[in-house]
Amino acid sequence: MAEWAVHGRRQVYGSPWVELWLDDVDIPGVGRVDHHVLRMPKECANAVVTDGDGRFLLLYRHRFITGRWGWELPAGWVEPGEGPAAAAAREIEEETGWRPAEVVPLTEFDAMAGISTMRFHSFHATGATRIGEPADLAEASRVEWLTEGEVVELLGAGEVADGASLAALSYFLGPHRLAVRGGGGAR
Repeated sequence: MAEWAVHGRRQVYGSPWVELWLDDVDIPGVGRVDHHVLRMPKECANAVVTDGDGRFLLLYRHRFITGRWGWELPAGWVEPGEGPAAAAAREIEEETGWRPAEVVPLTEFDAMAGISTMRFHSFHATGATRIGEPADLAEASRVEWLTEGEVVELLGAGEVADGASLAALSYFLGPHRLAVRGGGGAR
């Protein structure tokens, strides 16, 4: 299958957080169509935070867009001039009140590749030290350390509905864990 050809684009809406564009594309075998594209001016970072006892640090919060409560990982925008790992560490501290000692790459993914440029950098953070209350109190109603069994139950019950959190936790508990146990290294 050939690549789609872009003949032009025009911005429909723009803000510092999201842009909506209408791209004039030629789809092989279909022809030219207008395709909506959500462009994100900033990349995103999130982190699976674990402690030495096999627990995971998660946030419980309400998302007004979906009208759902659920468990999520600390996450946020990568600011200009900031690296993704630094952004993940900053978000952990701001949203949870815990400061990680080490933040290492876990995986990267395009959150909605068919319609958006939203790019996530996921990390594994360890050695977190409690420094106080979360700086951003609007991020969560609860911040808790949960056991691996509790996290697996939440995943299975659909209580981790945030796509980026679901992807990073599933990757950590699956391919990452297998690579580490198998001696093949982890990314």
